[in-house]
Amino acid sequence: MKVSMKKLDGNQVRLECVATPEEVNNALHAGQLGFAQSMGLRPEQGKTIAQVAEEKMGIKNLDSIVEAGAIQGLVPFALDKKNIIPSFPPQPEPKSALKRDREFAFDVTVALKPDYELKSYDPVEITVPKFAVNEEAVDQQLKDMAERYTVYVAADAKPVEKGDSCLIAMTCTKDGEEVAGLTTDGRTYTAGEGYMPDGFDSQILGMQPGETKTFTFEGPGLDEDFNEITEVIDCTVTVKEIQKATVPEIDDEWVSTNMPMYKSAADLRADVQRNVERSAREQYEAYKRNLAVSELARRFEGKIADEVYEAMRSNLMENMRMELQQTGQSWEDFVAQNGGEQQFGMMLMLQTREMLVQGFALDSVFRHEKLSLTDEDIEAACRAMNPQANPRQLRQQFEQSGRGFALRESAERLKANNWVLEHAIITEVDPNAPAPEAVAEAEAEVESAE
Repeated sequence: MKVSMKKLDGNQVRLECVATPEEVNNALHAGQLGFAQSMGLRPEQGKTIAQVAEEKMGIKNLDSIVEAGAIQGLVPFALDKKNIIPSFPPQPEPKSALKRDREFAFDVTVALKPDYELKSYDPVEITVPKFAVNEEAVDQQLKDMAERYTVYVAADAKPVEKGDSCLIAMTCTKDGEEVAGLTTDGRTYTAGEGYMPDGFDSQILGMQPGETKTFTFEGPGLDEDFNEITEVIDCTVTVKEIQKATVPEIDDEWVSTNMPMYKSAADLRADVQRNVERSAREQYEAYKRNLAVSELARRFEGKIADEVYEAMRSNLMENMRMELQQTGQSWEDFVAQNGGEQQFGMMLMLQTREMLVQGFALDSVFRHEKLSLTDEDIEAACRAMNPQANPRQLRQQFEQSGRGFALRESAERLKANNWVLEHAIITEVDPNAPAPEAVAEAEAEVESAE
């Protein structure tokens, strides 16, 4: 991408940009992918996303539908090219229509992120509880590990009741054709736990070991156009036996059989404890960083533009909506649980300001202390964003999507936060020790008794 930059009045610059045909094609492809995901369109072998959209939804020109989003997706590449960070997401100004295999010219006016100053850059003072490893967390991990090796063994014969586990064999057909995913010669099934439709469970309940029953039940399905439908399944089930779950004891014999990489149960526990301690230490350090930056934010001076507030607020709300969508909770219920619209709006406003102020305060420290980034700093920021991901791959994803400038900003703020914590005056207290007021009262009682 070719990008030229002109300085405007105030804290603004204007970028004049020309995207290459390859960049245009990539932007349109990314837009089509986003559209398919949002609409639940499934990919089909040998067909493009546009072809699937036309067949399933009657869309003749998918590019025209995703054009606006594709143009917006080109803006980060321009920002990254000039290594500038906007105060809020800028809006592109197209000079022509976006067409595949052609260059595309657009302008964008960017309000640069301002430089703020702090009242003081002296070390912050924080008070934290002393670090300790919770042995109960070690016990819980070992318990969870044992439960993953649960086995089901035969129990006394009796009629199947809700919550019972039983070994069943069943043959399921739909329209005369066998349903492979349901048909089995032997599978442990727990009745009434929602693994199968209610119509199935109602037939299973009360069956005796050795009993066979043929019936039909209804279940959810999808037609060829991916519309939800109700399917009728013909089923023949035999209850072979009632079962009970047996959780193994993690002893030396169990470890030797299932985890021979450890010498003994004590060796396994020591390794689990090391992992728990490492995770707890990471959480503890993150907790201290949060305290340190919260204290640092008290020194912030300056006025934050309304557009910046609105952009951050919109971003927070979008993230919240995505998280709620994954849990199946509605936005209205979430707002109601948080005190209603007025209280939730106030909470969101305070959270927005705190996040902005903390970020700008860390920017000030990075600049004031003349810190600089290394590759290790950027990878550390990637690990902080997603500890499960490969940091180099995550960095590549950011840079290939034009968001390298956003990653660098996160890395600078993390490095500044670590610097603030390293130079902080930290007081550690024993969380189990009595409060000073309680000690004073006890001493007073002793003195009066004497």
